[in-house]
Amino acid sequence: MPNSTERRARLDKDINRLLQEMSERETISRFSGLHLFFWKFTVQFSYALKRFLDIVFSLLALIILSPLFVVLAILIKLTSPGPIFFVQVRIGQYGRSFCFFKFRSMYIDAEQRKQELIAQNESADGVIFKMKNDPRITPIGHFIRKTSMDELPQFLNVLFGDMSLVGPRPPVPSEVKEYSIEARKRLNVKPGLTCLWQVSGRSDIPFKEQVKLDKEYISSRSLKSDFLILLKTIPAILSGRGAY
Repeated sequence: MPNSTERRARLDKDINRLLQEMSERETISRFSGLHLFFWKFTVQFSYALKRFLDIVFSLLALIILSPLFVVLAILIKLTSPGPIFFVQVRIGQYGRSFCFFKFRSMYIDAEQRKQELIAQNESADGVIFKMKNDPRITPIGHFIRKTSMDELPQFLNVLFGDMSLVGPRPPVPSEVKEYSIEARKRLNVKPGLTCLWQVSGRSDIPFKEQVKLDKEYISSRSLKSDFLILLKTIPAILSGRGAY
């Protein structure tokens, strides 16, 4: 049977081991907390930098392209009756709605005529409506859609904070109603002026593939990937692939 000296030695050993474990746990806890702090800081800094770049580039684009805006406005007014801009409700991040701006490329009764043409929808998935030879498009509309000039007013949406330069394209409310659970994941981030599937074929990409590419972008998005998508956007526009 251990004597008092041995019991004291064991007790001291147990206390020292316990103190060491507590010290290690505290060190791990502090390290984890520090790691979490830096992770949060990095994420917040990335979001802030992305927003800063959105503001700077959208402002520059609106200033530099203002003469083109004037020319397009005149052409739109001369070739068909109606407003210069097409304003539509779109769904943004977390399901928030906002007013989405485009140069008008269709006749003013386009939404009413859509119901007459619904049977001619060329989108295989049926979620979005697409027609290569849509009779609702105005003469100048074909040109500005082919060159994506109709999308230029969305720099205003970027400036206002409704959209970003890069992100999934914002859907209309009727499309969101048809979304699956997987498709709704597109709404987890701010919508963009351009996106991964737009530089991969635009309207030629089936809806399910669009969702897949958007999810791929969301899971690996970074300032670097945004920059690469922006670089690919100009060649995609010039090629005219999938634009109608």
